[in-house]
Amino acid sequence: METAGYTTLTRQTGLLNEMQVIANNIANASTTGYRQEGLIFSEYVTGGENAPSVSMARTSAHIISMQQGALTQTGGTYDFAIEGPGFFMIETAEGERLTRAGSFSTSAEGTLVTPDGNRVLDAGGAPLFVPPDAAGFSVSADGTISADGRPLGQLGLVQPVDPLDLVRESGVMFRAEGDLEPVENGKIVQGFLENANVEPVLQITRMIEVQRAYELGQSFLDAENDRVREALRAMSRQ
Repeated sequence: METAGYTTLTRQTGLLNEMQVIANNIANASTTGYRQEGLIFSEYVTGGENAPSVSMARTSAHIISMQQGALTQTGGTYDFAIEGPGFFMIETAEGERLTRAGSFSTSAEGTLVTPDGNRVLDAGGAPLFVPPDAAGFSVSADGTISADGRPLGQLGLVQPVDPLDLVRESGVMFRAEGDLEPVENGKIVQGFLENANVEPVLQITRMIEVQRAYELGQSFLDAENDRVREALRAMSRQ
């Protein structure tokens, strides 16, 4: 295969990866707390002193959108939304994870948990305990949890120091590969949930663009394949 073919193949691979990311965004447009994802492409250029340079593109990283999603009022006592930056910190079997999906409940032991039963952590990384007989449960804007007029703890809001360190593990759960830092200007709202920050119209438009670009690349590869086959046939007749 000639250089043009290899270059087109790397382009096709990147477009296919982007198509999968876009499709996942669209599929989760109604998922509470979902963060839209995108791809970062990098260019690899090579060439000798007396040879023409060759440029190839590849997907180098996934980037998670930090754009604010719309808030929907639920009135749920243990439903929380974040206005501004930050993520809730969750304890899982694989370690601490981050999420914007704040639909919580209390376990039989009285700890605040996610729908999957993972414990929600406070600002110090410890589980939050809510007494079973607690009345007047409320959460202030800074995440301080109170019941019966007494503070019980504070929901921890954190974010990765480098946004590119955020890696999606499943749906609305993320892993931070680098350091985390506390969030100072995030606001927690009780009785609300944050919608996905996906813009479906823009995503569908981009999907059409990617599909057309992929089809164009496939047409080039098909034409190149036909050209090579014809050249081989001509050589075999000589």
